[in-house]
Amino acid sequence: MKKILSFLKGSNRYKYLIGGILIGLLSMHAWTAIYSTMTTASCLELKDKLKGYYWDWIDWLLMVGGGGIAAIFWLLM
Repeated sequence: MKKILSFLKGSNRYKYLIGGILIGLLSMHAWTAIYSTMTTASCLELKDKLKGYYWDWIDWLLMVGGGGIAAIFWLLM
């Protein structure tokens, strides 16, 4: 459990997960939750890439994973 928490605290990765969940919940449907989080994560990583940083796939996957959590919530509702 400590490894997971330290991984999420590194480089503020928990913010990507929480942001993905919030965007997915605001989408009001399971498929739009996935689509909107994928679009948002790609835009954030593109912004970083254009500023000269590297494309971080871990941040991208955490945000889309948060959207997946929200999509599961919408499928169960």
